[in-house]
Amino acid sequence: MDPLDSQRHAVRTAHRADEATLLERVTDRWAPTTAERDRAVSRASEYAKTLRTHGRPDLMEAFLAEYGLSTKEGVALMCLAEALLRVPDAETMDALIEDKIAPSAWGQHLGRSSSSLVNASTWALLFTGKVLDDEPSSGPGALLRGAIKRLGEPVIRTAALQAMKVLGQQFVLGQNIGEALRRARGMEAKGYTYSYDMLGEAAMTAADAAAYYDSYREAILALGENAAASTVRDNPGISIKLSALHPRYDALQKDRVMTELVPRVIALAALARERKIGINIDAEEADRLDLTLDVIEAVLA
Repeated sequence: MDPLDSQRHAVRTAHRADEATLLERVTDRWAPTTAERDRAVSRASEYAKTLRTHGRPDLMEAFLAEYGLSTKEGVALMCLAEALLRVPDAETMDALIEDKIAPSAWGQHLGRSSSSLVNASTWALLFTGKVLDDEPSSGPGALLRGAIKRLGEPVIRTAALQAMKVLGQQFVLGQNIGEALRRARGMEAKGYTYSYDMLGEAAMTAADAAAYYDSYREAILALGENAAASTVRDNPGISIKLSALHPRYDALQKDRVMTELVPRVIALAALARERKIGINIDAEEADRLDLTLDVIEAVLA
């Protein structure tokens, strides 16, 4: 069997294998040595000490320190930041805010931050969650709760949108590639380079896929105009998502994918090569891994 075919076969075999067995096999083969672990811990500790002694954290850093992705509440806020600004109507916005804010345990974070503004935000989130919570009850109390919720939702929606814009600016460079490039210039002047991602990629229709293709192409052209280095490594790059370029990116539609999607990826790759721009192909769900490898193999060939 060809070495590549052998590796692909191993991937397929492992897809639904027992997780504990696989982890044991991988750690036995690839686990770092004690010396490597010690070096990693030492380096990470130095990074942490430098960051903690370098000036004073701003409000956003203090907020993220309390509501990191290691907390359920932090995950809820990140989901809200990623999705809320793209929701087209008020009714869905209200439902999304209620879904993310009401069930979370904001009270656990009361008074835990060194920032008074973060603690005040926690009180606001706690109160908002109480207002939005659909706690089953009856009588005058239930009527009053319903009235407060109806009156409060527009105010909560406005405040949430503003807060998510501020939060989103920490993770999103811009609403389009031009804005992102402008915001990146300061860090690029210090020697940093970027690989640009697009948020919310999900092609449900052929029109969606065509729009994402045009967006990727436009981004590559814009990045090419800013590619001053002679090597791909030193120029900005772009990440593309295969499921954004085809509305039926699924193993059951492999023939369509290979016929319709592969030429699009080749065209984007060729355009990027002309402009010395690197392309990353984003990971998809595990069920699509085999198909993704087929596409990559066809494009490389």
